[in-house]
Amino acid sequence: MSTDFADVVTAARSIRNPVLTGFHPDPSILRVGDDYYLATSTFEWYPGVRVHHSRDLVHWRPLGGIINEKRLLDLRGCGDSNGVWAPDLTWHDGLFYLVYSDVASFASGFWDPQNYLTTAPSIDGPWSDPVKLHSHGFDASLFHDPDGTTWLLAMSADWRPGRDRFGGIEIQRYDRDKRQLVGTAQIIYTGTDAGLTEGPHLHHHDGWYYLLTAEGGTSWQHQATIARSRNLHGPYLADPGGPLLTSHGHPDLALQKAGHGSLVQTQNGDWYLAHLVGRPYTPLGNCVLGRETAIQKVDWPAGGWPSIPGGIPAEEIPAPDLPIHLWPAEPATDHFDAPTLGPAWSTLRRPATPDWIDLTTRPSHLRIRGGQSPVGRQAPSLVARRVGATRCALETVVEFDPADHRHLAGVTAYYNTANWHHAYLTRADDGRRTLELLTCDHGRLTAYPHLTVDTSEAGGVGLRATFDGPTVHFAYNLGAGWHSIDHRFDATILSDEHAATVIDGEPAAWGFTGAFLGLWVQDLGNDGIHADYDHATYHEH
Repeated sequence: MSTDFADVVTAARSIRNPVLTGFHPDPSILRVGDDYYLATSTFEWYPGVRVHHSRDLVHWRPLGGIINEKRLLDLRGCGDSNGVWAPDLTWHDGLFYLVYSDVASFASGFWDPQNYLTTAPSIDGPWSDPVKLHSHGFDASLFHDPDGTTWLLAMSADWRPGRDRFGGIEIQRYDRDKRQLVGTAQIIYTGTDAGLTEGPHLHHHDGWYYLLTAEGGTSWQHQATIARSRNLHGPYLADPGGPLLTSHGHPDLALQKAGHGSLVQTQNGDWYLAHLVGRPYTPLGNCVLGRETAIQKVDWPAGGWPSIPGGIPAEEIPAPDLPIHLWPAEPATDHFDAPTLGPAWSTLRRPATPDWIDLTTRPSHLRIRGGQSPVGRQAPSLVARRVGATRCALETVVEFDPADHRHLAGVTAYYNTANWHHAYLTRADDGRRTLELLTCDHGRLTAYPHLTVDTSEAGGVGLRATFDGPTVHFAYNLGAGWHSIDHRFDATILSDEHAATVIDGEPAAWGFTGAFLGLWVQDLGNDGIHADYDHATYHEH
């Protein structure tokens, strides 16, 4: 046996967490036959509802996103960390069912959550036009009862000051034939003292209905709790042993924020929990990688409560007894030879349509037509990928002929409209094409004129953005080799914690996404400019 193959076999015997690194929160896990799927939240990014596929729970490949058309979701004008929250993926009678919430607000106890349902015969589609469900609350999910009925569960929001804004978990019947909700909604569970009860998933097992919820908020006090009842409509009794899983009280753990998850049973009868985690750079510090997805083994004895060893997340657990199934490695370099963007890429607030994404006019180049400013929420032109490691980089070559200061094209380390770093080509007042640097921190702009580089004599300009732990730095290549820009930018501003807005007496308005590396083009004068990117190379150190 070769050393390389032995390493692969050894790795395949363990699930190493997180299994989905970078911004992949609120996992919904599903098994159909021998195939496992993980669907995760995408918020203001297209394609919506990112899906990964596995056959052994160890090796996962990205399939891209399900919601890639405006008929399924229109994110134009979507606020930061609004959009697609906590999707739920189920399968019943030969159809995939996807429930997703489009949350329009989360301030002062209001969310404006519109829930939708779409179905498809295959995970690859085609997905049906969405059915509009209720807007009572977010984190909606479907439960297909063994008796043949289907039910919609959701967190029930209560906007009234002085009330519990997280008003409990409600249930309502969904008629699959009529494709509509029927009957009245009923609160079946109000949660434990941890509060902030959300993210319901219901399972029928061993004669009981088990209700899995997320509680404590999505930060350090987060947890997954379980309750059960003999009757679908309750009453539900919470596990007297406490949370199924939490990192709370264990600041030494590498995996923090453990909670919000869903359960899956393997072909062999074993149970696993897919759940979100965060990896702070310092104890209870900023999580630049966002909320990620991990998997834990669940012990579920007959008639007993499900449990996880120690009730805490482990970085490594034994893999299930399933055949090893590897996927081809993702190439480090995207040469933009395909007619569409690959599954690693996401676009901000609008799908990758030909009106601004062009992969055909100039072969082996990505042409991005300029969009709005960094604060524009209707038509930005940002193509980006998730930061998946504390040390990683995105490198490209861009050809760009700006006419004036309103035209910018380059690379960015991005979190949201208020927090980013940008290295871009533009036109100076004296006519030179220059490389300039700009930071936005909580909406405050900082320019670095002393770092400006004259790029007038170069054709294509190499640009590189690097995450190096808590810092970001940039480099450029004008044809004679790489030169590092002598400044270290703060990477920790690209995090949920830094983006949070906390108002006394109101639910914390956290950021909910994660850091991205991207290709960004602004046409502030709407002059019809574009930039051509020859390739993009992403690598982790």
